[in-house]
Amino acid sequence: MNLNRRHFMGGVAGLTTLGAFSGKVFAAAEKPKSPLTITIVDVAGNLALTQPAFDAYAAAKPDFVSRFVYTKAPSPELPAKIQAQQNAGRLDIDLVLTGTDALSAGIDMKLWVDLKPDMGELPKLDEILLPQALKMQGLAQDQGVIVTYYPSGPLLEYMPDQVKTPPTTIEGLLDWAKQNKNKFMYARPANSGPGRTFLMGLPYLLKDKDPMDPEKGWDKTWAYLLELGKNIEYYPTGTTPTMKELGEGTRSMIASTTGWDINPRALGIVPAEAKVGKLDGFHWVTDAHYMCIPKGIAKERIAVLLDVMNFMLQKKQQAVAYDQGYFYPGPAVKDVPLSMAPQASQDCIKQFGRPEYADWIANNPLELPLPPKKMVTAFDIWDKKIGAAKG
Repeated sequence: MNLNRRHFMGGVAGLTTLGAFSGKVFAAAEKPKSPLTITIVDVAGNLALTQPAFDAYAAAKPDFVSRFVYTKAPSPELPAKIQAQQNAGRLDIDLVLTGTDALSAGIDMKLWVDLKPDMGELPKLDEILLPQALKMQGLAQDQGVIVTYYPSGPLLEYMPDQVKTPPTTIEGLLDWAKQNKNKFMYARPANSGPGRTFLMGLPYLLKDKDPMDPEKGWDKTWAYLLELGKNIEYYPTGTTPTMKELGEGTRSMIASTTGWDINPRALGIVPAEAKVGKLDGFHWVTDAHYMCIPKGIAKERIAVLLDVMNFMLQKKQQAVAYDQGYFYPGPAVKDVPLSMAPQASQDCIKQFGRPEYADWIANNPLELPLPPKKMVTAFDIWDKKIGAAKG
């Protein structure tokens, strides 16, 4: 989950007519009888990137939406909550902002509306999305629409005063952890972007049999994690505690990503002088956030939500996703440079970004995360085999 944080609320300049961005403008007959209150549940920290754009939609189109109500929830808990509401016929959630974790669980549990018949209401995603973002869109199986994207990790973040010689190989990380017991940490993958990126990046670093098959192709990965776990005190349920413990000096090194490196330093939770490193032979495991509609929503509300999605994919709204680097870079759409972002975002990235990221992104392979069912399997194996060892 996201850190407690301030948002840049400077607004979205130059709002364009809704639907003009390759999408359909809803006719008057398709408008709701009265403006809707739309409830959005965020289980990915995505509102840190997108709330100003959602608010801009409500301001620009008050005949569709009177206001958005924002709530946050832990990712592992939401699918069961939605399923219970659906079974009881009392669904009170209109839109879910999720990473690949709850997206995958929701697909597995058949929670989401299939948007395939409605894709004509949206921009042509194969034309507007960044190439890797388009691949990430494929993971949604038309049961969600990508809204933000980043190359993620796995990266190692450390305090240079405590880690004089940071490891540069996956074997070196294990050796370092043994020599510095309980000083390395990562969070439970089912509720942590850095945690699951670390998990899914290991098969590439270890040259495991099949990086896309956690059940039969990750023998080296599971053995490595068991050995590494002997030198880890506990696994937090989310990323934020790892950042706080790094900032407080309880841990010297943690699993991280581009965004989780930049944003906590910008917020002062992690000291600005923290460093990041990559391991030899690493592959980026990309990540994304999605907009998903739970089954059981009235058709009238779905029409409005599709219009909202259309708006969120416009370039000016995408530029807001640079924010304070939480999902760096952030935009899923092509041709949205940092220069389009609010000035506060530009200043933040200039101060806390890393010049080496451009080179690392350009010169290391980009891999998709596990597909939904296999991701659920990987989380389950980790929980039982690795997490359970710490109670």
